[in-house]
Amino acid sequence: MSIWTELVDLDYRHAYVDAGGVRTRALQAGPEDGEHVVFLHGTTGHLEAFVRNIPAHAERYRCHAIDMLGHGYTGKPGTPGEIPAYVDHLMAYLDAVGAERAHLVGESLGGWVASWAASEHPDRVASLELLCMGGTKVNPAVMERLKTSTRRAVESDDPALTEERLRLLWAHWDEDLGGELTEVRFDIYHRPEFAENLRNLLALQEVETRERNLLRPERMAAIKAPTLVVWGNKNPFGAVPEAEAIAAAIPGARLEIFNDCGHWPQHEKADLYNPLSLAFLAEAS
Repeated sequence: MSIWTELVDLDYRHAYVDAGGVRTRALQAGPEDGEHVVFLHGTTGHLEAFVRNIPAHAERYRCHAIDMLGHGYTGKPGTPGEIPAYVDHLMAYLDAVGAERAHLVGESLGGWVASWAASEHPDRVASLELLCMGGTKVNPAVMERLKTSTRRAVESDDPALTEERLRLLWAHWDEDLGGELTEVRFDIYHRPEFAENLRNLLALQEVETRERNLLRPERMAAIKAPTLVVWGNKNPFGAVPEAEAIAAAIPGARLEIFNDCGHWPQHEKADLYNPLSLAFLAEAS
């Protein structure tokens, strides 16, 4: 199994889109007249986080998995990555592809960005799926672990450290696809422009910066979009009570907990996540 065999039956486009002047990498698939679904990855991640989800969703929806601002192979602005900047970039991408409204699927940092977007631009967001979302708490120990593991992977030429960083996302490591994802991430991490921008990508792991970007209860209470919260019970970056608090803070939100699952529920439990997501999208459409 590999990234390419996951996508082998899919008619898709690997594209670079000018999103407000930022060269933005995207994987696009599905009917051009379908409702738009945009998939947003986590901190220092990339669009390959959703290769197990795009084919099923593209049967009905116009799907976009993007490398977010400063991430992956997308342009690097050279400024600290704070949530309003990520939201502005997302809105610019929607404008560029002609999407007046979109369903947003956000994992970790991506959920943080999607929630902020829904609170600021309710007319642009049709629904939210928040997968092990970050951004509601300041946990210095978790933040330090993410910073340290990422810096070690970027600053070393040893692929084992990139794999170690990726292994944090799984409850159970996938030897086949995990190996290929390690190769992709190793290439991203070792591009000079990525290393130069790493401090900006980790800005939200600094207490002061995180505090001013937090998803506070009053912001979540203002979200009007139908919302699905998905969590892994072995998520190393946040326990189940954090998910329960998120679901309680967003009016009408639904919570689903996946057992024996880490920080990438859409990937590790794709067989559960895909039908759950498709049913939710059908109700929200």
